[in-house]
Amino acid sequence: MMVVDIQSQPTFSAGKPRVLFEAPQAGFLPFGALGADYSVSADGQRLLMVRPQEQAQTSLTQINMVMNWFEELKRRVPLR
Repeated sequence: MMVVDIQSQPTFSAGKPRVLFEAPQAGFLPFGALGADYSVSADGQRLLMVRPQEQAQTSLTQINMVMNWFEELKRRVPLR
């Protein structure tokens, strides 16, 4: 993440860009490929950033499959 100091009075000027902090890259797509990975608060004082999950030490992938989820939903949340 880069930052640059700006001055708006008496005229606009921008300083030299510098590194604010290093951010890790995501897996298959470039970080931010599907849109912004961060948002700055309206007052410019806070930054919210999505970070990629750290890679697990195992090469196994777990997939959880829920069968008939709609029936279970109806059972757990009955209509009135």
